[in-house]
Amino acid sequence: MSTTDLERDGLDPAEAARRLAADGPNALPAPRRRSLARRVVAQLVHVFALLLWAAAGLAWLGGMPQLALAIVAVVVLNAVFSFLQEARADRAAERLRALLPTQVTVRRGGHDLAVDAADVVRGDLLVLSAGDRVPADADLRTVSSLLVDTSMLTGESEPAAPGTGDVLYAGTFVVEGDGAAVVTTTGERTRLAQITRLTTAATEPVTPLTRELHRLVRIVALIAVAAGLGFYLVALALGLTAVDGFLLGIGVTVALVPEGLLPTVTLALAWGAEQMAHRQVLVRNLDAVETLGSVTHICTDKTGTLTQNQMTVVEVWTPQGTARAGAGYDPGARVDVAPGARDAVTLAARTAARCSDGHLRAQDGRWVSHGDPMEVAMDVLARRLGVDTDAERSGRPVRSRFPFDPRRRRMSVVDDDCVLVKGAPDAVLPLCGSTGDDGAAAAVAAFTDRGLRVMAVAGRPARDETPASPAQAEHDLTLYGVLGLEDPPRTDVSDALAACRRAGIAVAMVTGDHPATAAAVADQVGLRQPGDPVLTGAGLPADDDALGALLERPGVVVARVSPEQKLRIARVLRARGHVVAMTGDGVNDGPALHEADIGIAMGASGTDVAREAADLVLLDDHFASIVAGVEQGRATYVNIRRFLTYHLTDNVAELTPFVVWALSSGQFPLALGVLQILAIDLGTDTISAVALGAEPPSRRLLSGPPVGGSLFDRSVARRAFGVLGPAVAATSMLAFTVSLLVAGWRPGTTVPAATLAAASGATFLAVAFSQAANAFACRSFTEVPRRLGWWTNRLLPPAVAASLVLALVLVCVPQLARALGQAVPPVAGWAVAVAAAGVTLAVDALDKRVRRERAARPPEEATSPSPLVP
Repeated sequence: MSTTDLERDGLDPAEAARRLAADGPNALPAPRRRSLARRVVAQLVHVFALLLWAAAGLAWLGGMPQLALAIVAVVVLNAVFSFLQEARADRAAERLRALLPTQVTVRRGGHDLAVDAADVVRGDLLVLSAGDRVPADADLRTVSSLLVDTSMLTGESEPAAPGTGDVLYAGTFVVEGDGAAVVTTTGERTRLAQITRLTTAATEPVTPLTRELHRLVRIVALIAVAAGLGFYLVALALGLTAVDGFLLGIGVTVALVPEGLLPTVTLALAWGAEQMAHRQVLVRNLDAVETLGSVTHICTDKTGTLTQNQMTVVEVWTPQGTARAGAGYDPGARVDVAPGARDAVTLAARTAARCSDGHLRAQDGRWVSHGDPMEVAMDVLARRLGVDTDAERSGRPVRSRFPFDPRRRRMSVVDDDCVLVKGAPDAVLPLCGSTGDDGAAAAVAAFTDRGLRVMAVAGRPARDETPASPAQAEHDLTLYGVLGLEDPPRTDVSDALAACRRAGIAVAMVTGDHPATAAAVADQVGLRQPGDPVLTGAGLPADDDALGALLERPGVVVARVSPEQKLRIARVLRARGHVVAMTGDGVNDGPALHEADIGIAMGASGTDVAREAADLVLLDDHFASIVAGVEQGRATYVNIRRFLTYHLTDNVAELTPFVVWALSSGQFPLALGVLQILAIDLGTDTISAVALGAEPPSRRLLSGPPVGGSLFDRSVARRAFGVLGPAVAATSMLAFTVSLLVAGWRPGTTVPAATLAAASGATFLAVAFSQAANAFACRSFTEVPRRLGWWTNRLLPPAVAASLVLALVLVCVPQLARALGQAVPPVAGWAVAVAAAGVTLAVDALDKRVRRERAARPPEEATSPSPLVP
């Protein structure tokens, strides 16, 4: 079959069947998905979980099955909770498949046929019309006023007007006109499939929190194992049997493993996710809560994120005068019209609306846009000026329409009264008389300089004619006006960008839009200083170091970016040590969203592909919501440091009885058993620790650099091991000793079981009361609880009360107390245990006072600077 015959009649059906058998169906590659079993197992074998599995195994070997089962329950419950929170795994590639139509029209053997999109083959002649989605990559052969929406692939918000010989890509769709195209590429070889592979191949970055938890686990595991082995050797040296020494070593190891830390971290992240949801940020991946607080670089899209995604006519020029209008789709909003220009402005607006298909429609009590945003803007302006555009469309039918043509760069309609024309100024003005020509040119120049999109409208009487071609209609026109349109910036964007600068976060605009449009918006919102260069995707340097240096400049704007370039930008910034947040809403954004440390998709205007590839979804599409999320993320990171200090303080108190026993050569009895330690870690402590994870953000959180870094640093170590830990340990051992002495025990004598159980109960309560006070002390590294306010964290007081009630139940209910190896303490033991809370608060206040005085000294007098944490 010749090329001419092919383009006229299409493929022979037999040839189409042969090519389908040879090339396979026109389908995107199926995504490789982890099985449900593997996803569940992943929650059970991460580093911290493995440490707890090891502790459970040691407890089982040591003859403590209750302890082993309790630790296993912690791991399993935490895994189930995490799995439920993150069950929606990345389905971006699968969502891409939904972008292909189910049926398309092709011409085969001279006949137009509706076939399944999967059956389209190379060489098929596609017959395309408005509303059709393109099923495969194809070369255009004929075009009639064709407009194609390519935003899903390119990010360009304005529909493209391809001509004969141009390529149409799978996944784009026709918004106006019609055409025919010959398929060149199908299935896995299309550009859409390439984006699929980019999305699935992009590596899932390790979050800062995950890195820090892995580091903390390694430190804790090393210390716990070393201490357990050390006490085992000490026990052998003191004459204990190997079995008793092994049990002691296990007890020490378990005492040093913060079993409650894992569920506390998970619950703190879940609480942060809940708070973000209240601030219009939906969290799809729990670790993203903390990671957002560590962000150092945000790459943001333009349309809908920095702007309102509501194209608006903001200024109108007519020969009789001008008018100004506000942003938005409210048809009742005011238009400020110059004196004497009302009729002229209304005529220009009516003409623009008559030449447009886009319009507003009342739906569920609000106005909803339908059609091209630029045409909707024309409808809104006409309605604001009192024109009933619905009545105009129904009462004045169009006799002829000549759609927009990329060569003419204008369109026109003919009704019973007139010919109306709308188009680019340089395509409309030459067809008009000289009236107002100089003023129109000046208006066009002024609008363009402000970054507005410019449209001219004109017309003439129809004189009962029915033009057969655009040339017959579009002549001897009278210029009605010039319209300036913009997608206005969101009102809160400038303040949000200023907050980012104060917080040490660099912001770059990365968009598929035209450089001039991107620059205008960046200038309006204060992202870019006027005169700064605007980069384009094609002009980015090939060297990654050079690109990274450019991207680190303040207020960078990168326009006309392809999916591959956006992905490269994320990789280059991450390679330079940045924690990168990337926003996006289209198919083209999927790979970069997946690659970035934090992928942020638009919830109101974004595609399913972008949302499924992202870690966070902005429910309102506002850039300011990202800043609110950053604040909550930072608060979550600081809260994790708070309850890490709280947990480690407890570990000091739990280890101390073993140290005292070893130093006394076994003469001093053990004050706490392993089951008591577990009851503290997973019971009383966890309740208060979870409330610490809900500490509200400090006002200073966005006044400095990102809070990321080491969870376990000098400040945490000093507070836990040098101040609060020794205080809790000292009071708990005092409660134990006093309880023994008042019961008549003397060093060197055997302790009766009942006496030991009562003294151990006193120790348990002393730790519980001390930790209740410690929960308030850990709210801040610099301020005492009284200055913070006891109820500013509304969850903490009831949580502390609940932890104390649980401690009393575990001591006072005989069955529970016997299971843990303790009993109700004597009065003296009660007194010391209750007083332990006051001692902890006093030590905390003294430490903070000393640190404030040291920080206030001149540099030459300060001896050891101490980092302050909110």
